[in-house]
Amino acid sequence: MNDLAPSKLLDFTGKVVLVTGSGGGIGAGIARRFAEAGASLVINYRSNEAGGRAGVAEIEGGGGEAIAIRADVTDKEEVERLFSQAIEAFGRINVLVNNAGSYPIVSLIEMEAEDWDSMIDSNLRSAFLCTQQAARRMIEQGSGGTIVNIASIEGTFPAKLHSHYAAAKAGVLAFTKAAANELGRHGIRVNAVSPGLIWREGIEEAWPEGVNRWRRAAPLSRLGMPGDVADACLFLASPAASWITGCELRVDGGVTATAAF
Repeated sequence: MNDLAPSKLLDFTGKVVLVTGSGGGIGAGIARRFAEAGASLVINYRSNEAGGRAGVAEIEGGGGEAIAIRADVTDKEEVERLFSQAIEAFGRINVLVNNAGSYPIVSLIEMEAEDWDSMIDSNLRSAFLCTQQAARRMIEQGSGGTIVNIASIEGTFPAKLHSHYAAAKAGVLAFTKAAANELGRHGIRVNAVSPGLIWREGIEEAWPEGVNRWRRAAPLSRLGMPGDVADACLFLASPAASWITGCELRVDGGVTATAAF
């Protein structure tokens, strides 16, 4: 139990947060939310340099502190460089959010082995490599830390054409529990957030049938927003969740609570 006042539980002033894949989309929303809570941000991107720079500009424009670092988080050497540059800039890492990943659609019958390998790399290998680096740095710092993995409800409830994605996210959920079990003695908590369908620009036009089906199925009758995922990450990384580790928090508007028959 901590003795912080409720108003201080979500205060990240003085903390350094690294969010992978935060040049846009959900990752950018997560980075923005931590910055609003007072954290210094390390924005990671692989190819969206403009998005990374825009994120830094937005955070700095709001009075915060941020840097953007390009790195392919499926590559061991680049992950090592990412964390070294982050430590060089800010002196420490307090929170890691493993958000980077991909979401292509392909049938099991038509899937190539390369499709499978690429999906596992982007969603699961990246989480392993970054968690390992973060844990080593946090142990050296001696002050513990928190890691939040972005999984998916498909890790438990797979959808058609997503067998590789569902397998990767199921792996993220199992890895979260295993990492929490090993790292707890170092004061490092590891949890997962499993989003449902999250709004993005143009999704209603690109997939109107799916969006409408989701809204009918979800008890809260709407798509999630990047901010919904960001708030879940903020909670799990905060002292408000100081006795929570190895857990999955579903952020899906209640859709997985509904009957399947």
